[in-house]
Amino acid sequence: MMKHLGRFAALAGLLASLWLVWQDNPGAVLDALRAAGAGLLLAALAHVLPMLANACDWRSLIRGANRPSVLRMLHLVWVRESVNCMLPVARIGGEVVSFRMLKRWGVRPSTAVGSIIVDMQLTVISQLLFTMVGIGFLFAHAHSGTLRLAGQLAWGVVVLTPLLVLFALVQHASPFERMTRALNHITSGKLAALVGQSAQIDQSIKLIWRRRGPILRYLFFWQPLQCFLTSLEIWIALYFLGVHVTLVEAVVIESLIQAISSAAFFVPGGLGVQEGGFILIGGALGIDPATCLALAGARRIRDLVMFVPGLVAWQFAESPNRLHKRGKHDERAGRVALAEGSVVGDTGQR
Repeated sequence: MMKHLGRFAALAGLLASLWLVWQDNPGAVLDALRAAGAGLLLAALAHVLPMLANACDWRSLIRGANRPSVLRMLHLVWVRESVNCMLPVARIGGEVVSFRMLKRWGVRPSTAVGSIIVDMQLTVISQLLFTMVGIGFLFAHAHSGTLRLAGQLAWGVVVLTPLLVLFALVQHASPFERMTRALNHITSGKLAALVGQSAQIDQSIKLIWRRRGPILRYLFFWQPLQCFLTSLEIWIALYFLGVHVTLVEAVVIESLIQAISSAAFFVPGGLGVQEGGFILIGGALGIDPATCLALAGARRIRDLVMFVPGLVAWQFAESPNRLHKRGKHDERAGRVALAEGSVVGDTGQR
């Protein structure tokens, strides 16, 4: 049912995107994209920088000997964003794929789930903060239309804030263990083995939140850096589209576009929603609709350049032959380790 809903939302979003372009001047939009040329490719490739920042902040939440390297975390972020952006998975399929990959790399399941959940929580909190910054900027530079848009976004933040606070606080009440115990009672003890695992996940989440250093760095260094680097994509794209904005204005556009796209999480890739958001926010900053749609087109170019290869990389990583070879390699390595241990043991006895 959810899969069909996602496909319907994607189709509706695609039609809305085409309608928005058709309502404006399609020729002007295409001319702007053509004039920008390779500059839009540069803006797309610049997305590696915020992904690297995301890899570093997510990695800081993972402890243990099997903590993945920065390059592996970058690969993980790449695959997660690709799945969430390009497939009808309601922005959560990437997290499921991430768990599978972390587990395959030797990270404990409870640690993997805990890091994914806390990463999601901190990302939502950061997005709320940056949305408030964007709204504040719009209020400070408001004319009637801008003020109305800022007011609507502000009301959205007011409604969401209590939910986000509850979302953060509930993690300290061991929700996974409680839910699993309730289900275990309903199923007459058939889920008893899962209760311990759920308790481990809750404990892992609590342990991550207790590490104030990584949490504060995540919120006040890595996330601001990630938002700034993503905004740099907007700035580069607009520069080659012939519109010169300040980096502050680029941050405002990016923060509010992220908020709108997150609110429409059920629409794959934010089709239609993102285009409409660019027109509203860009218009509030004095950018004409054709350029706003060209900017939305630049974001779609980024998706194709960055995330289609990401889906290919995911399929390659999940391919049965590769997994089989990895299993044989691990088995062979285990045998070698046992043999070496036996030799060392014999030497010690001698």
